[in-house]
Amino acid sequence: MNPHRVCLFGCTLVLTTLAATAQAETKPVPYHYGMPMDIQKVISMTEPQTRECKVIEAQIKFVDKAGDVQQVSYKKLSEACLFQN
Repeated sequence: MNPHRVCLFGCTLVLTTLAATAQAETKPVPYHYGMPMDIQKVISMTEPQTRECKVIEAQIKFVDKAGDVQQVSYKKLSEACLFQN
């Protein structure tokens, strides 16, 4: 086998793994009052599911006006609070 092909394949595999690891390790920044968000497009909004009415930590992933992907976590009441008296 050609040694250049082996290196090319190995290097590509390493770079792909590093890129995936870097994306997986991105942690959301906690929201603070007055924090500018400049949301251009929302990618996803997630929150833990619970049957209890309580404060939870939700996350929003979005593209800002500069074109960068951002993740922000914030506190909110769970959806269960909508159905409890």
